[in-house]
Amino acid sequence: MIETVKVVETDRDLLNRLKRSTGIKNWNILCRWAFVLSIADSNPTSVDPVGNWSAVEMTWRVFGGPYAEVYWALLVQRAHEDELTPEVDLDREFNRHLHRGIGQLANLSQKPSIRGLISLVA
Repeated sequence: MIETVKVVETDRDLLNRLKRSTGIKNWNILCRWAFVLSIADSNPTSVDPVGNWSAVEMTWRVFGGPYAEVYWALLVQRAHEDELTPEVDLDREFNRHLHRGIGQLANLSQKPSIRGLISLVA
């Protein structure tokens, strides 16, 4: 299982913008939304996060909260659906999903809001 969740500086900047526009104050909540949004995208991931790692980091337990095992199962299932080999680096695949999801959240509109986030699941 992944021990530490980190984001690159460009993703940190997007998360800061999302924090301001949505009022969500915790990195882990935004990262959960981003991860699930990417997992729901049927296209396989292909882009690794590029750049320096930022100071934003959290343990897997903080990222997932009481549902950490569910998020792990989603990642493993998605890797299976994408026909990735058992030797696949799930840490890398998680980082790809998190990176893509942060970008997708940031691109919801010019000014993402909680209403916009909720509309994703409604």
